[in-house]
Amino acid sequence: MERIQALNNQISKNDTAGLGMGRWVIKMAEPFDFLPTGKSLKGKTVLITGASRGIGLAIGKKCARDGANVVILAKTAEAHPKLEGTIYTAAEEIKKAGGQALPIVCDIRFEDQVKNAVEKAVQTFGGIDILINNASAISLTDTPNTDMKKYDLMHSINTRGTFLVSKYCQPYLKKSENPHILNISPPLNMQAKWFGPHVAYTMAKFGMSMCVLGMSEEFKDEGIAVNALWPRTAIATAAVKNVLGGDNMMKTSRNEDIMADSAYIILTSKSRSTTGNFFIDDEVLANNGVTDFSKYRCDPKGQESDLTPDFFI
Repeated sequence: MERIQALNNQISKNDTAGLGMGRWVIKMAEPFDFLPTGKSLKGKTVLITGASRGIGLAIGKKCARDGANVVILAKTAEAHPKLEGTIYTAAEEIKKAGGQALPIVCDIRFEDQVKNAVEKAVQTFGGIDILINNASAISLTDTPNTDMKKYDLMHSINTRGTFLVSKYCQPYLKKSENPHILNISPPLNMQAKWFGPHVAYTMAKFGMSMCVLGMSEEFKDEGIAVNALWPRTAIATAAVKNVLGGDNMMKTSRNEDIMADSAYIILTSKSRSTTGNFFIDDEVLANNGVTDFSKYRCDPKGQESDLTPDFFI
């Protein structure tokens, strides 16, 4: 298949599987023919925000198995009763997986911390090849019940933080042989049902996706791929457990490995041929020959039909 356009800029109306309703959504072209580089991530430097646990850590460990250098940016330096892991425990897991690790305490809301973290990463490993914008805040409240501190937190981390880290990594990414930015953010689904119940969160999360639209176009001549990846189902993370429904929700979720495995396929594809897309995890895997997704279910006795769909899908 010939190279698809860098920016998938068509808004298409399609039917949501099994729901019988239309949705306006900017989506990936199908089928999508990934053009692999044929190279591993050995020696590549991967900077991941929110990497002390969950999806960020899972992607870091997947890259580490190739021998990548993983820069762990997160706020958690000390153990928290409701949140497993710190940047230091994450670093140990990265090393055990086969990679080099650089844990950095960084609150991506603050420009000086981001600037210093990026400079430290470059001083340590010589550059940056991949950026994963994974850090995110969530509060599912309607407008009258949205505390403005929570509003500011979500927008400062999700949208502003993604923009800020990308801004400071870009000068180094453009020097890389196969540079990628991957945002953990959803397709831009304009159905009102995704705005009404929690408009503040949706605005903040879609801000990350709008960075994909803008930066993929802006950076295409530099060869920097900018894409989004989003799970089809709930993923068993601390956010799901603490915010969305506890242990019962975890049983109807997939584990983080499905995001890590699909991210790896994207990150090892040719950056000039793979940009401006909104990928869904199992679509990426299916497009690369995976037919059995049972290993990703948290409840091995459950069925695919038991899984909880994620937001914006």
